[in-house]
Amino acid sequence: MTRKTEFKHILVGVDDSEDALLAFQYAIDTAKRRHAELTIVSILESHEMSVYEALDKDYIHGERSELDNHIQMYVKQAQNAGVEKVDALVSEGKPGEVIVKSVIPHVKPDVLIIGSIAKKGFKRRFGSQAAYMAKYAPISVLVIR
Repeated sequence: MTRKTEFKHILVGVDDSEDALLAFQYAIDTAKRRHAELTIVSILESHEMSVYEALDKDYIHGERSELDNHIQMYVKQAQNAGVEKVDALVSEGKPGEVIVKSVIPHVKPDVLIIGSIAKKGFKRRFGSQAAYMAKYAPISVLVIR
């Protein structure tokens, strides 16, 4: 079986963490060097909301709208850095699952670039979102630390 290593469409996950910002910068540099398309994705994590916030459609709409506006700053940064084709999308749910099961099949990138956030205690024992994506994504995954 031949695997594709000519990355012409890069998907990068952003969430404002330090590692995700490093991954974003790496994705920009790689997209410029390879003249690749760059798609930026951010996921609104519903588990971070209280039950009352999750039931309030106005709250969710406001959070989603804020994230939609925020991701446009990433788009502008990539364009200003010289990336020729940049797209962005926002979705909701558990980041790993949404990216692997919905975003990748929809966007059809060649590679996923994500940051790795070191987790402590209980969560570390059960794995992170980055580990989930690296394990289950049907494409190459580059985890930046």
